[in-house]
Amino acid sequence: MLYQAQISKEEQTLASPSSSNNDDHHLDGGGIQVTCFSEAINDVPIHFQIIRLPKQIYAWIGCNSAKFGNLYAAAPTRPNNTVSVTSLLGGSSDNTGSTMARRLVLKTGLNIMLASNIPKNSPIIEVAAEKMLVQKLVSLGLIRPKSEGPST
Repeated sequence: MLYQAQISKEEQTLASPSSSNNDDHHLDGGGIQVTCFSEAINDVPIHFQIIRLPKQIYAWIGCNSAKFGNLYAAAPTRPNNTVSVTSLLGGSSDNTGSTMARRLVLKTGLNIMLASNIPKNSPIIEVAAEKMLVQKLVSLGLIRPKSEGPST
């Protein structure tokens, strides 16, 4: 069991055929970036996996186990710069996962696939898990920190 001060982290980049051009279908030379880490919130272990694919992010948040949980897909829509979210497995559109997926799209501008098995009626865990996920996405360069504004 993980305790508040214990954190385990693993990060790897999966290689794919190298390319000399700057094609949009490749991420940083064609790799798929996989990041896994775990933290404890109020002595409850929370596990994360982030897979960065070209133009999209897959994120999984597990609470207490490696159970898959509900799966949501969210994407930016035009012309009003809104976000569309749908539940692919389990859950409903008013669930925490759909709201979290919507906010991640607004912060990254990318398509988001979010799987989550955070227990219902656990707002402290929900908020803390989303905050940890966003902090990791910032550290991976997928979200600009709030202090950085648009360059003029």
